[in-house]
Amino acid sequence: MTSRLSKITMCLCLAAFAFLVAFGNITDYGSNFAFVQHVLSMDTTFPGNALMYRSLTSPTLWTAGYWLIIFGEALTCVLFLVAAWNLWSARKGSGETFNNAKKFAIIATTMGFLVWYFGFMVIGGEWFAMWQSKTWNGQEAAFKFYMTMLAVLIFIMQPDRDLQR
Repeated sequence: MTSRLSKITMCLCLAAFAFLVAFGNITDYGSNFAFVQHVLSMDTTFPGNALMYRSLTSPTLWTAGYWLIIFGEALTCVLFLVAAWNLWSARKGSGETFNNAKKFAIIATTMGFLVWYFGFMVIGGEWFAMWQSKTWNGQEAAFKFYMTMLAVLIFIMQPDRDLQR
């Protein structure tokens, strides 16, 4: 039971994390919007870089991109809550039942991976050359986030056996 409760707790922790990130982006909208604005406009990348044709300078696109990020973060939270609930509901069941309840942990981690790896590393980091910015570079933080999620998923996906009675 200890392993099962640990897996449930880790899902809840990841849900709390995704919630706090989304909540922070909404309640401190201006500060975090500035991050998206600078990354998409590429205004702090290396001077004269040949990738500037990729920059987006439309406030409408900045807003759409920001809300897409917030939506992804909030959805990650909800999916981890569903995962925790499914695991909690199956905690006293057979190993097979508990293993089958892990589906939403996979889905939630995939969503988080899409936000923090694909969104921040691939799109922000590479397409918009965020790696070139000393001021507006979220790659290190994003790496910590998606690697934590992947590590938790690896633990969660370890097969559970029937509980000893």
